[in-house]
Formats: sequence, C-alpha cells, structure tokens
Amino acid sequence: MQAPPVKDGPRMNQDIRVPRVLLIDQNGEKQGIMPTSAALEAAEEAGLDLVEIVPTADPPVCKILDYGKFRFQEQKKKAEARKRQKVVEIKEIKLRPNIDTHDYEVKARAMTRFFEAGDKVKVTLRFRGREMAHPELGMKLMQQVKADFEEQAKVEYEPRMEGRQMIMILAPK
Repeated sequence: MQAPPVKDGPRMNQDIRVPRVLLIDQNGEKQGIMPTSAALEAAEEAGLDLVEIVPTADPPVCKILDYGKFRFQEQKKKAEARKRQKVVEIKEIKLRPNIDTHDYEVKARAMTRFFEAGDKVKVTLRFRGREMAHPELGMKLMQQVKADFEEQAKVEYEPRMEGRQMIMILAPK
C-alpha cells in the first residue's frame, strides 16, 4: 500500500487539524483566537482559503487569502532572491618568484578587477628548479601582494608552501 502524497507548502482549509487558531482576515486585521471551524466558515464567506501562516505558534496563526495568488507571489520572491544573489568565485593568479615589475603590475590590475567584481583571488607562486632553494624570495613577493591590496582585500589564507608552490587566498573587503 502506498503512502498518501506529501503536500509541500502551508496547510490550508480542511488540512488544518488544530482546535483553535489565531485568525487574520483578508484585510490583514487580527480577528483573535477562535475555533478552527469558525475560521473556516469566515474564509468560505469571503470566498477565499484559510491558510496556516505560522504553524509553530501557539495557537497557530491562520490567514484568509487567495492561496493561488499567495503561491504565485512566493515564487516571484524566490526568483527575485535567486536573481540578486552573487556566487563568489575563486579566481587564480599565477606568479613566479622572479617576476618583472611590469608583469606584476598587469597581474595586480587583474586582481583589482576581480576584487571589484566581488570575487576571491587565489595567488599561486610556483617554484621551478633551483628557485626552491630560496623560498624567502617567494615569501617576500607574497608579503608585497598582501601590502599592495591591504585596503581592498583581507587575507583569508596566509601564504603557505604546498609542495613546489606557495599559496595565499585573498577575499574582497
């Protein structure tokens, strides 16, 4: 035997199984605590639905409204919230320990652009061959990056060696 389908959303009309509810009418005015049957009758008189708005309250808060219109407005609110939210991406900038000043400036401009867009930046400093003998040069470069972007970004992950590369993550302020 299959279980009955589970309804999503608030309970309404005959699904409300509590003896008493706090009723709010279609104009948004509080009608007070009353038996559920009286609240259902009031909703039928208005030609609308009785919808449980706050089921966790004691007694539950029910409102007389057009359920179809209510669902439509909820969907619109959710769509608007999805449209406004910004997904933070992690952009990666790759550097080398002996980078030239102009090359560094180009990378710095790209990082500035990323911070203005609200993205995090992962600065990766790759060591090759004999460069591994001087990790202090890499640390010096990372400290320079940290100092240059002090006003725009905060350090989320301090510079650290991971194998042959040094990594630092900056997030916009």
